[in-house]
Amino acid sequence: MIPFIHTPFAYLGSKIGTSPDELKLVFSFFLSYPLAGLLKRIPDSRPHLKNFFCLSIGVFYLVGLFDLWVGLRTLLISSIGVYSIAKFLRGSPYMPWIGFVFLMGHMSINHIMRQRLNDPSTIDITGAQMVLVMKLSAFCWNVADGVLPDDHLSDFQKDRRLKELPSLLDYFGYVFFFPSLMIGPAFDFAEYRRWLDTTMFDIPKSVDPAKKPPTRRKRKIPRSGTPAMIKLVTGFSWLMLFIWLSTWFSPESLLGDSFVSHNFIVRLLFLHMVGITARAKYYGVWMMTEGACILSGLGFNGVDPATGKVSWDRLQNIRPMGMETAQNTKAYLDNWNINTSKWLRNYVYLRVTPRGKKPGFGATLATFTTSAFWHGFYPGYYLSFVLASFIQAAAKNVRRNIRPFFLNPKTQAPLPSKKWYDLASWLTTQLTFNFAVCPFLVLGFHDSITAWSRVYFYAIIYTAGALVFSSPGKKWLRKTLEKRNAKAGVVARASSSGRGRGRSSDEKTNVTTQGTLETAALLGENLNQPSSRADSTDSQSRSPMLGISGDPQGELDEALEEFKKEMESRVGGGAFSATGLRDSLRVEARKRAV
Repeated sequence: MIPFIHTPFAYLGSKIGTSPDELKLVFSFFLSYPLAGLLKRIPDSRPHLKNFFCLSIGVFYLVGLFDLWVGLRTLLISSIGVYSIAKFLRGSPYMPWIGFVFLMGHMSINHIMRQRLNDPSTIDITGAQMVLVMKLSAFCWNVADGVLPDDHLSDFQKDRRLKELPSLLDYFGYVFFFPSLMIGPAFDFAEYRRWLDTTMFDIPKSVDPAKKPPTRRKRKIPRSGTPAMIKLVTGFSWLMLFIWLSTWFSPESLLGDSFVSHNFIVRLLFLHMVGITARAKYYGVWMMTEGACILSGLGFNGVDPATGKVSWDRLQNIRPMGMETAQNTKAYLDNWNINTSKWLRNYVYLRVTPRGKKPGFGATLATFTTSAFWHGFYPGYYLSFVLASFIQAAAKNVRRNIRPFFLNPKTQAPLPSKKWYDLASWLTTQLTFNFAVCPFLVLGFHDSITAWSRVYFYAIIYTAGALVFSSPGKKWLRKTLEKRNAKAGVVARASSSGRGRGRSSDEKTNVTTQGTLETAALLGENLNQPSSRADSTDSQSRSPMLGISGDPQGELDEALEEFKKEMESRVGGGAFSATGLRDSLRVEARKRAV
């Protein structure tokens, strides 16, 4: 740390009641904007200078601004270790798993050390290391994909594969890319390389030359100042909102004596405001760092051929309005920590699934475990994740069986009464997740249980009630819906979704009508559309979001069915089967006769 840099932050922090490190972090977000502007102005023909610039500024942030010499060593250990693993074990099918275990193990050590230190006001290296784990574990898989034939890879894997190891300068420029160094967003090396050689900005021939985005001088990177400034101002506004609200709605206030003096409704509102306050901080910092990436050009995500409008959402990590207006669990989770969800899906969920097979319960369990360990080892994290899994299962059952009553049976168009369903869904979703993430904020097990008990475990109670009611209630709701649809003249037809596996015969009978109706109602599709599209969308919806399964009950049913088949296959031909036992008795009888 440079002494004269630390002094003004220490002075200002003492005046406004915050730590110097927190001020430095916000300052680094602002500083990244002019530096990103300089980075973009380095000639496109000199990518080595861009790498050197990224590396130099990244190291300055770590040791010149935050005095994180140990943090610099940590990032170097991870990056050098992964590059060595990728280089010397490139042909091994175990290479990406070795790299993944190395990264997760190294990060886990630092998580434990941070947990023992327990000083939230101090900036440590675990935030930057969490981002680096995403980037470098993806890097290992991209290198591994580079030696596989095309027919073994998906389109996404073909797009991100690395047929040759990058140079060390390119690699460390990627590792220390300063706009996203401390808290993200994460991205793949293939994206960095295309930004570096400017192939990312090649305009398709389908775009009218008159509608090509404007650039300055001979640069290929389109002008990005306006969208970057919008992100900066919006993010800073959220950050100011956080600072203002945190005076009254901090997580610690849930554990104070004054909290229990209010009635239940006030406590619910208070808990809701604590959730909004906590989210506002993440909205702010993630949007500010995304804006710096946009200004550098890395946020570029193509051009609309019709309008010529440039999309800058490649590295978008948060959609605040999508979060605050979400009416179901999927919408809520889809708008939060987007890049982490992509990483978990592309480099954990789909990678643990053998080629040619459909991801199932095992893939979801591996993704859930990875997500939990990636966040750290505070008990609150695990309480939130486990409860969120049950919430997802309950919410999907309720939505699947209740929502169709608010849609026209023939056209699936919303009925006038659906506005009340939407309002109830929004309120329930927001209140439920504010309860669920409470342990994520207070962290400790005892504190989490205390905070939950002060609002009478309301989300746990109605989630458990929904799960218990789902078995008998589902049949009654489906029969009621079938009668309603029959009166409207809707003809039942079989569903090809395949979700009937592992169900009893009467459930399978009910699926004939409801399978099609529930899929259309759940996805908002018309019944006349081909069922294959619904199947595809349903498969997509089952992929985990932040490690939380998209269809916990369906995957558990499939896991039990697979276990049953496996046991039957093992027992069926052995001495414990009916046939095997009869043959054994005959042999024994013959021995005695002799």
